[in-house]
Amino acid sequence: MLIIFSQQHTSLRKVAEILTSIGYKPYISLQNLQHKKPGANCTLIYQLGIAGFCFGNIMLLSFPDYFAGNGGLDEQLNHHMNFVLTSPVLLYSAQAFYRSAWSSLKRGLLNIDVPIVLAILVTFIRSLTEISNGHSGYFDSMTGIVFFMLIGRVLQDKTYHELSFDRDYTTYFPITVNVIIDKKEIPTALPNLQTGNTILIHNNELVPADGIIVKGNALIDYSFVTGESVPVSKSVGEIIYAGGRQLKDNLEILTIKEVAQSYLTSLSNRQELKDKAPEQISFVHLLSRYFTWVVLIIAAVTATWWGIHNPARIWPAVTAILIVACPCALLLASSFTNGHILRILSRHQLYLRNAQAIENMAGATHIVFDKTGTLISKTGSLVLYRHLGSHCHVAYH
Repeated sequence: MLIIFSQQHTSLRKVAEILTSIGYKPYISLQNLQHKKPGANCTLIYQLGIAGFCFGNIMLLSFPDYFAGNGGLDEQLNHHMNFVLTSPVLLYSAQAFYRSAWSSLKRGLLNIDVPIVLAILVTFIRSLTEISNGHSGYFDSMTGIVFFMLIGRVLQDKTYHELSFDRDYTTYFPITVNVIIDKKEIPTALPNLQTGNTILIHNNELVPADGIIVKGNALIDYSFVTGESVPVSKSVGEIIYAGGRQLKDNLEILTIKEVAQSYLTSLSNRQELKDKAPEQISFVHLLSRYFTWVVLIIAAVTATWWGIHNPARIWPAVTAILIVACPCALLLASSFTNGHILRILSRHQLYLRNAQAIENMAGATHIVFDKTGTLISKTGSLVLYRHLGSHCHVAYH
């Protein structure tokens, strides 16, 4: 999106405030000067829109079947229109579930998307059979499954996108810094900052590059870099590192390293942080593995029983089991719950990389503090926390 405004009538700040007030908060970061921030999954949004449109219209066309029964309006025409509206949902909107289920099967696993795909396909085939026999079918149920499952996926995807930690140090830095040249402050883009430049750091601003203090006294909060919450005092001639936040008056520093070569950058580029941990499987997918086998066994037993007593009932009985046993409620509840928990934690300044971390925290039995200086000091410290209505006191000496 491109916005053109007149600087004689307004300012960039007011434009940003207006955009924020109408729900389009600008993303301003140093990353914008280097590469674009990954956007939301537009394909998922399109799939949700098509599924919602088709689901709503199928429900409207199915009203004669809901209330009038057979012999009402031109039901056959409505049934064929429902089939036409269902086709894009089956072939396009449900692709996310197909890919996930196929990927799971290739690895020899049964995740929660496998029974959902099975329910979608069986419902579609059963509906075609019903239409060929002059009945309405279950296209409304099939498109409803896809529509509501996609709502959960979009919510979870949006939450992860907003709270994403897959970014580098430049996300947190300002896009410009004031360089002092001939006693004048010259706004300079951070990528253009060079070694030997004297920069001005205001109160509560982040230090963008390693440098030596040439004027003023510093009280630096290094919690962004080291996690240490106690500020460190620095005076003229001492080195301060990128990522520290100045908590006192204005400060002038002489840069000794470029932004890309600072101490904070070296921490961000450590190899162990780049190596991805083995992917963990959510309990929802583990539960679905057994759930799917149970459903298939029940379907097989049902088919055997009806095969002995009344073979004509095999098809409707087995398909009914596969449709009704779709674990869509479990997946929908999981997506909404995880997304809501991530937002609640973010309001309290606790940010998790993904929803799997929530499950890992739920299984934690011990907490180990591997930190010196703040939790452990000469005078000792007292930690108070509330647990199930009782107060526990933990002291460190």
